[in-house]
Amino acid sequence: MPVCLRLSREQSDRAYMSFCSASSADDRLKETREALVVVQDTGEVLWMPQAMLNSSCSFDTLLFPFDEQQCELKFGSWTYNGNKLDMGFIDGQSSMDTTDYTPSNEWTIIFNSGRKNVKYYSCCPEPYPDITFTLRIRRKVAFYTFILILPCALLSLLTMVIFWVPPESPAKLQIGMNIFLAFFVLLLLLADYTPRAAASIPLIGAYFCLSMIMITVSTVMACIVANMFFRGVRTNRAPRWLRSCVIDGMARVLCMRDAFIEPRTDVTTPKKTWSTFVSTYRSFSDPETLCAKVHLLDLDNNFDSKTDLEDCGLEDLFGETSGEGQDDEWEEEAAELLSDVTSIRETMTSMQEKRDVAEAKKRHIREWRIIAVVLDRVFFLVYIFINVMGLVAIFVRVMIPEE
Repeated sequence: MPVCLRLSREQSDRAYMSFCSASSADDRLKETREALVVVQDTGEVLWMPQAMLNSSCSFDTLLFPFDEQQCELKFGSWTYNGNKLDMGFIDGQSSMDTTDYTPSNEWTIIFNSGRKNVKYYSCCPEPYPDITFTLRIRRKVAFYTFILILPCALLSLLTMVIFWVPPESPAKLQIGMNIFLAFFVLLLLLADYTPRAAASIPLIGAYFCLSMIMITVSTVMACIVANMFFRGVRTNRAPRWLRSCVIDGMARVLCMRDAFIEPRTDVTTPKKTWSTFVSTYRSFSDPETLCAKVHLLDLDNNFDSKTDLEDCGLEDLFGETSGEGQDDEWEEEAAELLSDVTSIRETMTSMQEKRDVAEAKKRHIREWRIIAVVLDRVFFLVYIFINVMGLVAIFVRVMIPEE
């Protein structure tokens, strides 16, 4: 960039200048370099330095990779004050000459300007002029979109698969751990693309950390859901407060309760009566020897004598008795019959009790599994809500930068 210097007449015979950027970071300026200097008889000197100047400036990576940076390049003399050396722009220019500028693959210049400043310091009464160029550049995001943003979006969507896998599947934990490692790799890439001494932490890095925290929490939630799913096998029925909160409350709000209701069928246990036994007995006996006049009696009724048989109406079932010996024989057969029926009844009662216990155990297991499925759905909705809120916060911050 051509810079016009104005020397006093007594200094025009020696055009030695210590001239560089105030924020220079170029070590090559320590070297002695020859430059063509054109000195006019009016005291004007045209100096076109041949150097690549590296300057340091503050770097704000909050909106990386959608960030814009502003740097100021300040040029002044360290040797002469304003009474001996004056500075100004050639041909009234007030910005950098970008005619021979080669566009950068990473940055786009969106604004540049220059101004002349004259400062007075407390140590010296002389003025000290300088030329300050303001350069505002914007980062090109195409490369970072495919390296950081797109993989981040895909991994965020893949995290939802954790909640879609059935609770009893061990793949829930494996997917969560793999996604956590993938986000950690993206975080390392982000650290390579941003300066260590930046003034702020990139929002996309904060989103990476938020996603890693959410994946960790979702993996813990998957463990809780799996524990709930298999808890019914090891423990008793779920507590009443848990059933009321999850099955009656959350499931109803999430419109999942109807899917867990089983159709009820009215199952009536047939009454164990003498008629049941007689009908079974007739299937193995001659029908002609059985009496059709059988009254319905409960199995709890006992009979010990012929009188009981006559009172119960079973006299015709065993035939008419003609002697005391025959009565004893029928009584013995009736006692054996009653013993067999009692044994059958006890066996059936035991089987029914075991069946009731098994059905109750199944209901308890099903309740725990329903609780696990409902909690899995609740955790899924919580994850989506936090994820969406994080994305909205980042995009709002990107679209509406601070003034």
